[in-house]
Amino acid sequence: MSSRLHDLAVEHLGTRIVSGELAPGAVLRTDALEDDLRVSRSVVREAVRVAQSLGLVETVKRVGIRVLPMRSWNLFDPSVIRWRLESAQNGAQLRSLTELRTAIEPVAAELAARFAPPALAGELMGIAASMRTAGRAGDADAFLELDVDFHRMVLRASGNEMFAALGDAVGEVLRGRTSSGLMPTHPNEDAMQWHVDVADAILAGRPDAAREAMQRVLGRTADDVERTWRDVPRADAATA
Repeated sequence: MSSRLHDLAVEHLGTRIVSGELAPGAVLRTDALEDDLRVSRSVVREAVRVAQSLGLVETVKRVGIRVLPMRSWNLFDPSVIRWRLESAQNGAQLRSLTELRTAIEPVAAELAARFAPPALAGELMGIAASMRTAGRAGDADAFLELDVDFHRMVLRASGNEMFAALGDAVGEVLRGRTSSGLMPTHPNEDAMQWHVDVADAILAGRPDAAREAMQRVLGRTADDVERTWRDVPRADAATA
């Protein structure tokens, strides 16, 4: 029960900060959070520690718990990504992550074609084939999890540990896109074929073909979700 209360407290605090309900500079007090969340002081303190680790707040002696601006947040943390996707920042978050994926994943696919061991490349081909089966059957849940596994595996197969570390972030944006109703029940046939093309090029050791196929995948993704950010201003580097 205490673990569940802790998780709820973290979700409550994180959601309020990331959504903008608690603005940067706002000062919170432990006793007020206890009353608000109806939990013990120890649960509040642990939730605040988690929020600190994510860069959402800082504890200021004789002041309280101060909310920090976005530039201090750990923007690659899956929880922060999920909270942003569930807030009014949905479009901005989808844009940022789609642009990041467009920059990184084609390179990861190219590297995977150069360096992935045959067993890993073969497993990737199996996932791509299963994605097509699930997509044609309209099994959205199975397709989503296979899609997450596919893109995580490409990042891992690149042999670049920093690319691989983006796997959870990519997983969150794929799940967020689905939960936002931005994925059709039956995925586009071309997009499913391009996933197969990526896997086939990696298995065959064709770096240029792997990069180009992944570029097509990400280009289609951008086309599908661009409407969510069309009128959203870009982050101001000076104040974000």
